[in-house]
Amino acid sequence: MEMISVVVIGRNEGQRLVDCIKSIQILAESTEIIYVDSDSTDGSPERAKVLGVKVIVVHTEHPTAAIGRNAGWQIATNPLVLFIDGDTILNSNFIKVALPIFADPKVAAVCGHYRELYPEASIYQRVLDLDWMVPTGVVTSCGGIVLMRKSVLEEVNGYNPQLIAGEEPEMCQRIRAAGYVIHRIDKPMILHDLAIKSWSQYWQRSVRTGHAYAEISNMLEQSSLADFYKEKAGGILWQQEARKNFINAGVWTGIFVFGLVMTALSWLPLLFCLVLFLSFSLRTSWKNRWKSKDYFSIFLYGLHSQFQHIPIMVGQLSYHYNRWRGKRRNLIEYK
Repeated sequence: MEMISVVVIGRNEGQRLVDCIKSIQILAESTEIIYVDSDSTDGSPERAKVLGVKVIVVHTEHPTAAIGRNAGWQIATNPLVLFIDGDTILNSNFIKVALPIFADPKVAAVCGHYRELYPEASIYQRVLDLDWMVPTGVVTSCGGIVLMRKSVLEEVNGYNPQLIAGEEPEMCQRIRAAGYVIHRIDKPMILHDLAIKSWSQYWQRSVRTGHAYAEISNMLEQSSLADFYKEKAGGILWQQEARKNFINAGVWTGIFVFGLVMTALSWLPLLFCLVLFLSFSLRTSWKNRWKSKDYFSIFLYGLHSQFQHIPIMVGQLSYHYNRWRGKRRNLIEYK
């Protein structure tokens, strides 16, 4: 671990932060650990100091994960930087498996699998645990927990501090444009505690996803690298997803509005809408059956995959509305 600096970011994570730092210290007590706090009110900086790590407190009117990560990697002293969130537990074997991949100088970043620490805590975490299961190999982007070369971060000028969500995939596009590759290996990396136990938290998280779709696809479309993304990178990041979301959400909204209106005459149209929604959900469940052997979890995942189009569309619309007003939205928090 002598080659690695670890940057932990967090805000009001409490005991989760302590558990995160201890999972890192188990690997090597001498590892440089930098905790960047986004103005917590629960004593998180003091907890981190007690554990012997470097602490930076970022005071900003509009805190973002990007600001915290930039503050951390810029003072890191080692050639590789492991970014990790304060609500996660690092897998003890990941670093050992990931390090040899950096023998290739074109590898800029390596990440692994994320899974939920407490998937049984709520139906939301049970479903979202399956969302973490994604393809491996050379990928177009990574999540927030990733091992990266500091030299590449310097070359691309790090994370965009203006983004309230999706800052990692956006930076990954600049990294790929600079000629580097990103690997996701088929190994566990972290256990994550989303701590989503209510409908409002689930809704807000999906709204944040929609905001990221709209903001980043629009930003990249207007950037100087737009032609590169279209011709050599498989298209503008999230542009296709954003368009599909509007179509899917619009269709489902229209169908259910029609069904509700027609209830004045008969319940059959609304029943038909519900059967149609269930049919599409079951089709999605069948396509993703590889993610779990638990049939009920897969069924819930199918419902989630269809329903989430609506709050994601709300997030997209909120971005475009605020952009039209000439304003930026504050951080969208769900916990």
